Amino acid sequence: MAKKIMVVDDEPDNRKTIKTILEKEGYVVITAVNGDDCLNKIKEGEKPDLILMDIMMPGTPVREIVPKLKNIKVVYLSVVRISEAEKEELLKSKNVIGFIQKPFDLDELIRNVKKFLG
Repeated sequence: MAKKIMVVDDEPDNRKTIKTILEKEGYVVITAVNGDDCLNKIKEGEKPDLILMDIMMPGTPVREIVPKLKNIKVVYLSVVRISEAEKEELLKSKNVIGFIQKPFDLDELIRNVKKFLG
């Protein structure tokens, strides 16, 4: 059965691009426009194997959203460089398993997703 990935990003172009790339790799992809939308979709029954989540979005801060995503692996998508201290702070949530720097190389994105899905 295909792995399900949720892409959470407030930029429509990013959601569409990542969704297209991952679907071509055989993944089932659902999208959310922000953290609140992500939580709502999970409450409605979506069960992604992995969430790719932009760090900087309008609405409820991502730091408040991630702890509510129990037992779901989260990888942050970040356009800004993150210091090691900030990374350590963000990785304190048990379900945050890594970072992907934007803009990303398409092959690198696919490699990272495969790695994070284990």
